[in-house]
Amino acid sequence: MERPADINPAIAYKTRTGVAIAVIILFHLVGFIGFFTPSLTSLFLQIVPYHLLLMLLVILLTHRYINTSFIVFILLIWFIGFIAEWVGIHKAWLFGHYVYGSTLGLKTGGVPLIIGVNWFLLVYSTGVLMQRTRLKNTWIRVITGALILVLLDRLIEPVAIRFNYWHWADDTIPFKNYACWFIISMLLLFIFEKFKFQKQSIVGAVLLIAQFIFFGSQI
Repeated sequence: MERPADINPAIAYKTRTGVAIAVIILFHLVGFIGFFTPSLTSLFLQIVPYHLLLMLLVILLTHRYINTSFIVFILLIWFIGFIAEWVGIHKAWLFGHYVYGSTLGLKTGGVPLIIGVNWFLLVYSTGVLMQRTRLKNTWIRVITGALILVLLDRLIEPVAIRFNYWHWADDTIPFKNYACWFIISMLLLFIFEKFKFQKQSIVGAVLLIAQFIFFGSQI
């Protein structure tokens, strides 16, 4: 019998990547079914924060070389994302006039704690996708990635409103929301670039595509 120490690290990582992709696809498919089945919708809305935590775990288990730099990156993105949402809620300087519902779970200052995790997942996934393109210029990658995230937010908004993620004043999504999404996404993707992570597996890109399919199919 092969001992764990004899397992080729490259094969182990490839296996982990395959399992991670399967988990992403499976849980988004199950979530799709749950959101479209009236008798299950209430239950599935309650587990949205846990789904995001599961996706965080998937990313952590497939990122090459988790070190202090990567942990700092996670905390930095979480903090900036959370503060941006706090400013948006309390000052309306960013995004517009909106309030969070109960779906995203525990809140402090009116902002769900999990929202910083969501920002990390979106930025990391988009950053990894841009890593795997042929775009050589940093700013082109950053701008392209920010445009992708704005497009994703365009798909998320109607679903989020319907399922009590958040709500806009007068039920109107302002253009300011998308403009601020673009600017903040550019900032966070620029930070991703500055950390110069080694090229990652396709797991992040798969997660981003799954998000597009999931929210796009709900409209």
